[in-house]
Amino acid sequence: MPSDYGYESARRRFLKAGVVGTAGGILTRSTHADQKPSTGIRGYRRLGRTNLEISDISFGSSRLRSGETHLVHRALDLGINYFDSAASYTRGQSETVLGEALQGRRDKVVLVSKHVTHAEETADSMMQVLDASLKRLRTDYIDIFMNHAVNDIAVMKNPEWHEFVAAARRQGKIRFVGASGHAGRLIDCLDYALDEDHLDVILAAYNFGQDPKFYEGLTRSFDMVATQTDLPRVLSKAKQNDVGVVAMKTLMGARLNDMRPYERDGSTYAQAAFRWVLSNEHVDALIISMTSEAQIDEYVGASGARELAAGDLALLHRYAELNGSTYCRQVCSACDDACPYGVLIADVLRTRMYATDYRDVAFARDEYAQLSTDASACLSCSGQPCQGACPHGIAIHELCSPTHAMLA
Repeated sequence: MPSDYGYESARRRFLKAGVVGTAGGILTRSTHADQKPSTGIRGYRRLGRTNLEISDISFGSSRLRSGETHLVHRALDLGINYFDSAASYTRGQSETVLGEALQGRRDKVVLVSKHVTHAEETADSMMQVLDASLKRLRTDYIDIFMNHAVNDIAVMKNPEWHEFVAAARRQGKIRFVGASGHAGRLIDCLDYALDEDHLDVILAAYNFGQDPKFYEGLTRSFDMVATQTDLPRVLSKAKQNDVGVVAMKTLMGARLNDMRPYERDGSTYAQAAFRWVLSNEHVDALIISMTSEAQIDEYVGASGARELAAGDLALLHRYAELNGSTYCRQVCSACDDACPYGVLIADVLRTRMYATDYRDVAFARDEYAQLSTDASACLSCSGQPCQGACPHGIAIHELCSPTHAMLA
């Protein structure tokens, strides 16, 4: 596949189908009820050097809570075999529910957990976190254990992390090692880890809004600058090193209801976004938070795709037009040095997304509470330092202060 990830071929198919891919394009209105029932997972892909065959659309459990084992069971019944969690998700409930739901079926799935480490953290501390996860998950091993939310090369270089990984592997507690992230210094962290051959799998935020080719080729009329050329490069580099690549944040904020009026022929915006991600040969699979059985059925409907369908680009373009001015492309990092108080702008806006787009304020508050520097300084700031700092046109100075008021 060429370096533009199939955009031109997708565009030709799109135009051949007779649908105009512009902001004023033809988008037939329909109801979500037109969606066809899911037939289950139709695509399994090799996850790099792990040689694990995983469902191309897989279960993200960041919002999984007590009493929701039925969601895991529905996913299993539809053929999903990759379950991603973390020690911090829903204050441990996520792993507890997964452990309960997977009893008797542990050997049928690939289980992932993650831990946010620090540059000064010890191997013993990390092992304690792993052991607690194993207990909650009711298993004696985790297939892939990830250094979570990495955004500092010092974390990747921490010799204690490598000592922990070696010991955990030796003891049979983990099989493979990964890193996950969605913040401004992710590229630096992944470049280092890939160059040092420290990873088997990476989990990165990636969607059509993260890739400059989408905007350069499709939305030339937008008054914004694409700055994230390095993300596609790192995904390609991982693939060259036979490191598995899983994508997250694939819905660019997940304001699904914005798109219901424009969906037609049983195809939804979410499915279009998933097909865009899965059409990139450098991506093995994606994870998505699944919070209802109907949602699982909808999401799995895009499984097996390796190219866009007719009408997909029009839906994606419409979504970008409606939401591009509020969606923070966290890996962009253009605003990193804009705040004199060190406010983690991208992370603040990410937690805002959880509250306003995902409509999960409890999850947003949990994530906001973990930020090392929140937006409290924004309450007394004029907003001048960060005004205009976003090349994508996001009004940072108008969003951070209300986010703190909502989530603190």
